[in-house]
Amino acid sequence: MKVYYYTRNQCELCREGKLLVELLQEDYPFEIVERDIDTNEEWTERFGLMIPVVEIDGEIIQYGKIDLMVLEEYIKTYLNQDGADARC
Repeated sequence: MKVYYYTRNQCELCREGKLLVELLQEDYPFEIVERDIDTNEEWTERFGLMIPVVEIDGEIIQYGKIDLMVLEEYIKTYLNQDGADARC
């Protein structure tokens, strides 16, 4: 599973959110694909006021202040639906 994390430089909220996503990565099998919205006009237009943004399988899961519990529950559910074992 890939978790797309939209961010930009000099964003403290983005740094804090990434730490939470990385924390979950210790317990669940997924890859983080970090995307700097300032490198792509479409991302800047789409996510400019929302960052950070967590997207899985084309669905925006969270944006702004990332909530660890909400994100973990989504990842657990997603992995279980996919037939994978949720815990590493």
